[in-house]
Amino acid sequence: MNDATHHPVVSRTDWLAARQGHLVHEKEFTRMRDRLNEERRALPWVKVDTAYAFDTPDGRQMLGDLFGRNSQLFVYHFMLAPGQAEGCVGCSFLADQIEGAVLHLEHHDVSVVMVSRAPLDDIRRYQQRMGWDIRWVSSAGSPFNYDFGVSFTPEQVASGQVDYNYHTIQPWGEDAHGVSVFFKDNRGDIFHTYSSYARGAEDLLVANMMLDRTPKGRNEKTADGQPMDWVCRHDAYEDTPKAKAPCCG
Repeated sequence: MNDATHHPVVSRTDWLAARQGHLVHEKEFTRMRDRLNEERRALPWVKVDTAYAFDTPDGRQMLGDLFGRNSQLFVYHFMLAPGQAEGCVGCSFLADQIEGAVLHLEHHDVSVVMVSRAPLDDIRRYQQRMGWDIRWVSSAGSPFNYDFGVSFTPEQVASGQVDYNYHTIQPWGEDAHGVSVFFKDNRGDIFHTYSSYARGAEDLLVANMMLDRTPKGRNEKTADGQPMDWVCRHDAYEDTPKAKAPCCG
């Protein structure tokens, strides 16, 4: 629908009254979000005792090394598995949007890193294609992805049930996406403070937050009912001269 035929059109006075009514709900949501954030920060922590190691552009590093000079570490679990030529479309969409925030976060006591199971060479190849500067490391050979609920063994997948997003689901593959947050104290002890999965990372998608404020919203009424079917890797839209892959593959 590209016109106003089926939508109320009113005077500016009536529009203002409706907008002020909706503003009451927006403010309720804002205050609720503030309370939710406070509750999230008050969650208990779990000490990380496993010595997780990663392949990085700077050599083999431990989880504590990924913090750099900061006490907080934000991990995005990016879906790029061994043998895959391209990263997940949705994860790529998200990486595009957090790229600009990393510099600011790094100067506010938060280090940001993406972690995938793919070998480092495959990660670097795809990262170069996408043009991202976000630090991206490989957890190959480490139980990190499995321990934090975003990767599943072939046996788990074959069973038809895996634990993801704090409940049992039917898996779509060996990898899923999510975020995990860690804190490192002055003694070097590391604590897992938070993880979220599925739509739990939705607020990181700035494009979606902007779409939510437009008349058509996310406009994702696809035949199969799947969200974000319209999204492509940024070099794969039809009018992108440097396109290297079929759209949304």
